[in-house]
Amino acid sequence: MIRTPLTDLLGISCPIIQTGMGYVAGARLAAATSAAGGLGIIASATMSTDSLRVAIKGVKERTGAPFGVNLRADAPDAGERVDVIIAERAPVASFALAPRPELISRLRDAGVITIASVGARRHAEKVAAWGIDAVIATGGEGGGHTGPVPTSLLIPQVVDAVDIPVIAAGGFFDGRGLAAALAYGAAGIAMGTRFLLTSDSPVADAVKQVYLDADVTGTVVTTRVDGVPHRVLRTPLVERLDGSGRIAGLVRSARNAAAFRGMAGLTWPELIRQGRAMRRDTDLTWGQVLMAANTPMLLRAAMVDGRPDLGLMSAGQVAGLIDDLPSCADLISRIMTEATDCLGRLGGASAPG
Repeated sequence: MIRTPLTDLLGISCPIIQTGMGYVAGARLAAATSAAGGLGIIASATMSTDSLRVAIKGVKERTGAPFGVNLRADAPDAGERVDVIIAERAPVASFALAPRPELISRLRDAGVITIASVGARRHAEKVAAWGIDAVIATGGEGGGHTGPVPTSLLIPQVVDAVDIPVIAAGGFFDGRGLAAALAYGAAGIAMGTRFLLTSDSPVADAVKQVYLDADVTGTVVTTRVDGVPHRVLRTPLVERLDGSGRIAGLVRSARNAAAFRGMAGLTWPELIRQGRAMRRDTDLTWGQVLMAANTPMLLRAAMVDGRPDLGLMSAGQVAGLIDDLPSCADLISRIMTEATDCLGRLGGASAPG
C-alpha cells in the first residue's frame, strides 16, 4: 500500500483514479476500478439523469468501495445531476470543467467529496478558494480536451500553488509514472486511456485494436472537432475534419446538433439554453458552441457503435506505450507493485560523494 492524502481523503487503498470518459466509463468500468482499490468514476455527461441513477445503482450492486460521478458544470441540468448524486449517495463528484461555487457548496454540505479538473495553475487556485477538496491537473499529453502545458511542468506548478491533494494526469500508465507523480508532490494519478484499454472497458475490440496499433506520434491535437483543442487518435476521419473548410464544418455540426438533441431528449429551447450556458462559462463563440455537438455524436460512433472508421477516439499520447488489455484488478496490482519497487530503489540510492 502507498498511503497519501488522496487515499485518506477518498478512503481508497491505491492512489489511482479512472477518469470519466463519455460512453466508456459506466457502471461496469467504474465498479471494476473501485473494487480493485482505485476510484472508479461514472461519466454522466453522455447519460440522461435516469440513466445516471441506474449507473450509480449498478456500481453499488457490484462493489461497496468508494466511487465517483463526473459531470459538466456548464450543463443546463447540472443542478439536477447534483440532486441525483446526493440522493443516490454517490461518495464523490468530479467536474470536467470548473464548477460553480454553489455546486461545490451543495455537494460538500451533503458530505460529497468534490474534485475539479484543471489545466493551469490559476484554475487550481480558483477552485481551491471555492472549497474544492482535490484537483486533477491534466498536462498536454492527456487525451480529450487538453491545454498546452506538459505534465512535467504543470504538476509542480499546481502542487506549489494549492494546499489540497493534487492528482496528476496526462501520460500515466504504469508504476514508474505513479512514483514520478509522487516525486513531483502529487497525491496520486488519474488515467483515462489506460483504463479504456482494459478487459473491463465496454469499448469494442476493433476500436481497442486501433488504440493498440497507435505509436507515440499517433495522436493529434485539433480544433476541428468541437472548436477547442482536443487530442484524438490520428485517423482518416480526423484528417478529413482537419482538412474541411469552416462552412462545411458548421453544416456538419448543425446536423450533429440535431441528432444529439434527439438522442438526449432535449427540446430546441433546451439545446439553445445549453449553448448559451457554454458561451457564458467557457467564452466560446457561437460557431464553437455549434461545433461542440460533434463530440458526443462522433464519440458514440466509435465507443458505442464500434465504428473506428466513422467515430472519434479521444486518446492520450500514452496510447503509443500500451500493448495489452489487462483487467482493472491486474492493472492496478501491477502499477502498485511497480511503484513500490521503484520507490524502494530510489530510497536505497545514495548521492554521489
